[in-house]
Amino acid sequence: MASNTQRMGHVIAVRPEKIQEYKKLHAAAWPDVLAMIKACHINNYSIYLREPENLLFSHWEYTGDDFTGDMARMADHEPTRQWWALTDPCQQPLASAPKDEKWSPLEEVFYAE
Repeated sequence: MASNTQRMGHVIAVRPEKIQEYKKLHAAAWPDVLAMIKACHINNYSIYLREPENLLFSHWEYTGDDFTGDMARMADHEPTRQWWALTDPCQQPLASAPKDEKWSPLEEVFYAE
């Protein structure tokens, strides 16, 4: 792993009635969205589901040097905005999340290579 690689984990709730829809969407993720994820220096991106708590956990490795800029670039990408219009209604921010936060960042407390 490159020395500038940052491992990032996030969590959000998924609406119970939307779990199957969320799984179906991600089983056929759009190529344009996947390409933008890579173009924004995100690699090894995974999303996990924990039931019955209905939590989604995401993990990825960020290899860029301007995370804020890359996230802005992704947010300006029309296919990604269309994708989010489908996936966002499936998600529910955690009760503890600030008002403007969707996926809540997690603190890495352990890593072994």
